[in-house]
Amino acid sequence: MVTMSSVFSLLADGQLWLVLLASAVFGLFMGAIPGLTALMATALMVPIVMFMEPVPAIGAIITASAMAIFAGDIPGALMRMPGTPASAAYTDDAYSLTMAGKAGLSLGAGLFSSVIGGLLSAVVLTFAAPSLAEIALHFSSVEYFWLGVLGISCAIVIGGSSILKGLASLLFGLALAMIGMDPIGGTPRFTFGLPDLLGGLGLIPMLIGLFAISELLRGAFFPISTSAKRPALGQIFTGMGTTLWNHRWGLLRGSGIGTLIGALPGAGADVAAWVSYAAERRVQMRRSQHDKEFEKVERIMSSGAANNAALGGAYIPATVFGIPGDAITAIVISVMFLKGVNPGPTIFINNPGVIYAIFSMFFIANLLMIPLGVLCIRAYGAILRVPAVYISPVILLFCIVGAFSADNVMFGVVIMLVFGLIGYLMESNEIPLAPAILGLILGPMLEQNFMTTMMKGNGSVIAFFDRPIGGTLGVITIGAWVLVAVLRLVRGGRRDDEALSAPHA
Repeated sequence: MVTMSSVFSLLADGQLWLVLLASAVFGLFMGAIPGLTALMATALMVPIVMFMEPVPAIGAIITASAMAIFAGDIPGALMRMPGTPASAAYTDDAYSLTMAGKAGLSLGAGLFSSVIGGLLSAVVLTFAAPSLAEIALHFSSVEYFWLGVLGISCAIVIGGSSILKGLASLLFGLALAMIGMDPIGGTPRFTFGLPDLLGGLGLIPMLIGLFAISELLRGAFFPISTSAKRPALGQIFTGMGTTLWNHRWGLLRGSGIGTLIGALPGAGADVAAWVSYAAERRVQMRRSQHDKEFEKVERIMSSGAANNAALGGAYIPATVFGIPGDAITAIVISVMFLKGVNPGPTIFINNPGVIYAIFSMFFIANLLMIPLGVLCIRAYGAILRVPAVYISPVILLFCIVGAFSADNVMFGVVIMLVFGLIGYLMESNEIPLAPAILGLILGPMLEQNFMTTMMKGNGSVIAFFDRPIGGTLGVITIGAWVLVAVLRLVRGGRRDDEALSAPHA
């Protein structure tokens, strides 16, 4: 039985706190630069943590990844360039608040929602890990397929006012996701004989191009003042207590969605952020009155909470069953094995002090995020006071580095530039980018699980409904389609009636 004294003795090491502080600064730096993701930060730390004890080694990875996921919000809010793929879900909302002179509100919402989401998932991880991991293990290709379908169905919500443009963007993203090797047969598709396309186009270079390069192009053609992008320290905290209370249900929804999705092997923070964002849009559509600023802040908080909550959720199957919840926890499991801390049900018997000390790292990392996050925001505010003519080349340089470092090939830079032009053209014609990104992220998961389920069922569609959880998800998804179609028909009929009954001049 684990005792609090054994946990505190492991946490009382002064060297541990120096490691956590250095990891936090490193994670903030990596996340705040577009293209340098939390996964990349984790991978770069492996050669260093190999020489540490188990608790500092795992704690360094937890702290750096949590900081990197939050830090991706900062360039998204201030420059419309998401630092990480998970931040792309709500970049437009955060940036629009910044352009309205409310950068402090935008960044404060992202910071405190990330902290709360991370803390709530840490509570769940500590007290309910075995139960949630057991539920996640019951998910097969059928459940993952319906989750993917439900996810891409959200494109109709996040695609803006035009359904056709949203669907066009989604189909574009799904088509791009098919480039590379067939996930089942292993044959090349749409590669045009180019070896660089065998692994697909690469999510990171495309994200940098669609968001960062397109924004640089727009800034070159239509320069804007950066005076609205200077958040004051007081703005980040002013009224934040009231804001958090007003959006408490959105925070709880996002934290719950993030924790559950994080616990599903292979999902991760990217999917959690998009699903939470779309779920919040669904909730807001049911309201009779709409406050655009209130709804933007709520979407930011819900998705931001889901980001960091997914990080804690991913450690549930990783620690209890040794199954990685995402790529970061796959690295963590490798480090744990090398350190002699074998993940699995017996870890709570053989190494109880170590595992609960590791769980406590989530609480420490998220509490450190408040002061260090504010300092990082202030540093970005200082950078933005530099005229755009000087800062834009530096941003472009970081974009090139981020695109190149994704796979260490120049082809990533070419992809970045091509999709920068595509993103600029899409937005110039009011075609939303969010559905395309959603298609890119969920497309491979959707295709692989569809093919796997069809093979299991010998080509019968009944296989998608013959499991209790999968069948329920399928009915919910199809029911949501029917409900949306009926509601749109009813609303269209009402508008027609109002137009006919209106007095004519």
